[in-house]
Amino acid sequence: MLAATLINPMIPTLKLTDSVSTALDWMHEYHTQQLVVADEDLYKGIVSENILMDSMDDSALLTTIIRQHEDVFATEDQHVYELLRLINQYGLYVVPVISEDGLLMGTVLVQELLERFADVLGIQEKGAVLVLKISERDYSLSEVSRLIESNGTKVISSYYSSSATYDNPDEARLTLKLNRTNINPIVATLERFGYSIEEAHANDPIESIDQERLDMLLRYLAT
Repeated sequence: MLAATLINPMIPTLKLTDSVSTALDWMHEYHTQQLVVADEDLYKGIVSENILMDSMDDSALLTTIIRQHEDVFATEDQHVYELLRLINQYGLYVVPVISEDGLLMGTVLVQELLERFADVLGIQEKGAVLVLKISERDYSLSEVSRLIESNGTKVISSYYSSSATYDNPDEARLTLKLNRTNINPIVATLERFGYSIEEAHANDPIESIDQERLDMLLRYLAT
C-alpha cells in the first residue's frame, strides 16, 4: 500500500484564512483531532484540536494559530510502513501526502490506514497467533513456514522484531498469524525442532506448551 492509494478525498484541507470555528466543525464532522492546512496547494502544517480549543476567539484565523509538523509529510510513493513510522514518531491522527512537485495531494486518516493495514495482516481473520523467541543468527522464515505448512496450516502474516538486551544481544521475536485455531500439532512440531514458543493465542486450548514457561496464556495482539 502506497501513500497515494490511502488518501481519503472526502477529508477537507483547511486554508490559512479559515477560522478556528470552521476547523473545529470539520474535525467534529470527520471525527479527527487534526487537520491539514494548505495555502494554494502548498502544505502549511497541521492544526490540532487541543490547540484550537485554547483559542479565546473562535473567529480567529488559522494564520494566528500554532501549526505543527510543517516538515512532516509523506510522499505519494511511500509505503505504509513509512507512514506508520511517521504516525508513531509524531503522534499523528492525519498524514499529509505531497506530490513529486511538492504540492499537497490530500490527507490520510490514521484510523482508516490502521483498519486497512489490519486487513492486510489478516488480523480480522479467525486463526491463532504464535510468538517465537529466536536467535537472530538462526532466523529463517522459510524454515518456520515449512514446518507450519507440514501441518496443513498457512502463515497469513508475520512480524519480526529484535528484542536484544545486554545479556542476550542476539535475541529476537517472530510473531505469526495462522489460518487455523487448533495449533497443538504445530506447537509440537516447532518445539521438536528446537523453537521456543513464548506466546500463543488460540480459540482452542493449548496442551503442549509448558505453562510454567509462560507468564500467561496470550492475549491477542490486535483488535
